Amino acid sequence: MKDIFLILLSAIIIIQLAVRLIAGIRQKPIRGYLDLISLTDEQKRQVEDICKDFLPKVEGIRQSLRQKRLHLNDLLFAEAPDKKMISGKSNEISALQAKLEQEVIGHILRKRNCSTRNRKKNSIK
Repeated sequence: MKDIFLILLSAIIIIQLAVRLIAGIRQKPIRGYLDLISLTDEQKRQVEDICKDFLPKVEGIRQSLRQKRLHLNDLLFAEAPDKKMISGKSNEISALQAKLEQEVIGHILRKRNCSTRNRKKNSIK
């Protein structure tokens, strides 16, 4: 009786592993939210064009933020911290963060507009 139970249990485990393996092979990896929605080839091209403009612009802002944060760190841990300079650098960082946020918002809206505009065109046809 124990042998039958162990064989049955082993078979169930092997079947479950096989099913999971097959399901895992069939699933396409998700890299971002665009993989979760269906886009036409034209929409994908437009989104790629939007990203080509966006990514270098944002990377420049991020580099500036890193430099300013390093400078702020130097100011904060100087032997005699200058509160006026620290405040000024902090304001510069805040302005860049706001600029970065606006760029990201604009980017999302452009991508969203691209996909919804084309979806409307396709539904009219």
